[in-house]
Amino acid sequence: MTVRAMAGEIHEGSVPAYYREVYEAIHCRTHEKVQFEVFQRLLHKTELSKPVIGQIVEHVECTDGYLNKLALYKALALIALAQQGKQPSPKLLENYIQELPKPYLGEPRDLSSLRMQPPQDDVLTVSESLDKLLSRDSVQVELIPEKKGLFLKHVEYQVISQRYKISVYRRYSDFDVFHEVLLQRFAYRIVPALPPKRMLKGVLTISEREFIEGRRRALGRFINLVARHPFFSEDELVKTFLTFSGTDVQTKLRDAYKKTGDEFMTNRIATQAKEYLPADIQAQFSTSRELIRNIHNSFFKLRDRAEKMAERSKENATDLLLFGKELSNLGSDASSIPAFASSQSSWGALRQSLKSLSVEFAVLSDKAAQQGRREEDDVVERLNLFLDLLQSYRDLCERHEKGVLHEHQRALHKYGMMKRQMMSATVQPKEPASVEQLESRIVQVYNVLHSKCANYGPQAVVLKLCVYLAFLRWDLESFAILDFVHFS
Repeated sequence: MTVRAMAGEIHEGSVPAYYREVYEAIHCRTHEKVQFEVFQRLLHKTELSKPVIGQIVEHVECTDGYLNKLALYKALALIALAQQGKQPSPKLLENYIQELPKPYLGEPRDLSSLRMQPPQDDVLTVSESLDKLLSRDSVQVELIPEKKGLFLKHVEYQVISQRYKISVYRRYSDFDVFHEVLLQRFAYRIVPALPPKRMLKGVLTISEREFIEGRRRALGRFINLVARHPFFSEDELVKTFLTFSGTDVQTKLRDAYKKTGDEFMTNRIATQAKEYLPADIQAQFSTSRELIRNIHNSFFKLRDRAEKMAERSKENATDLLLFGKELSNLGSDASSIPAFASSQSSWGALRQSLKSLSVEFAVLSDKAAQQGRREEDDVVERLNLFLDLLQSYRDLCERHEKGVLHEHQRALHKYGMMKRQMMSATVQPKEPASVEQLESRIVQVYNVLHSKCANYGPQAVVLKLCVYLAFLRWDLESFAILDFVHFS
């Protein structure tokens, strides 16, 4: 971009009040400048042609991606000239220095949303398609048949990553430590939950074998959500878990976390996060959270219905097989027919027919079993994956609230102790009063942070839900296809 000086300079005192109101609405909160991305969105709002917008940009000074206050005022004047059908040039603008024209951009308070929107290709947005996310990796978690250990037996899993072309062996405790360090490093991102380590007390409806199989499936969903996450997938922790073949992966994971630390301690946007918050963040957070809760509850019920349908298919397969076996038993009955009935009895022919019919029921049983497996693997499992994702969003919301509350309770406690120490030291009366003011100020800061910072992050929920709802559409279509095949 070039800067062309003009004979008459714009001064802050000579600009219309509207110019200052626009500046206040869109400038950065951390410093007295306007991001160039925000300025571009402002230009787009004018609906001027691209060549005219290009001329305006050419005459506005931009340094390191920012416009200062006077550069913005100059741009507003050029926009006003262009909207009047005139050539937006510095030379023409010299004639309007004494009374700068007013551009038509709407109410300044409505322009503040331009500042809140994150720039394109920013790390706060996910620009990848679902297909790209799914293609990042596909991880298989298989159960090792025998249990390891001399005294305390445990189950071991084989974890196979298609991305890294390697197979490693992990225990549940390895997954547990991996989950722990993920939460520490990515405290403000969605981290899927782990399944329980042991069978819950009072749950008597499933066997140990069924519990272990269910846990294996849940661990597979967990590691695939992590391995396909746009940020987790490129992190050293994930690579270590999927590739390290040494004897102590837990120590290796903790060492890797110590090297990197909390993501937001070093992230380049951590100090500017509030720039991307909309003015109505509290309302958006509440709306998003309620939306997630409703969707989660509905899909939880859908998953339960799908599970019951899959279970009925498997039970139907068992019943058909037993039905066929009974027919086979009848057909194989070698009992002799009484002499008085042997001449007119058709039992022999009927017995052969029953035996032949039992083979058909065996085929039907096999198809019903396949149907049950397809419903379980292609429908129920994908619904469970989506539920895991939804639950991780809900956990993130709770983690934010509890985290902010805990930190500020600690601050209040610390300054409360300071207050008591100062009171006991018989200092001047003004000092305890100042501590009272300080404590009051901390409470005010807490209220602001609790309403804003605690809610940062979940605003992206709806965007990601749209992606995964597209994924779910395939699940529901699969269910419809399976049922069509089943009843055809």
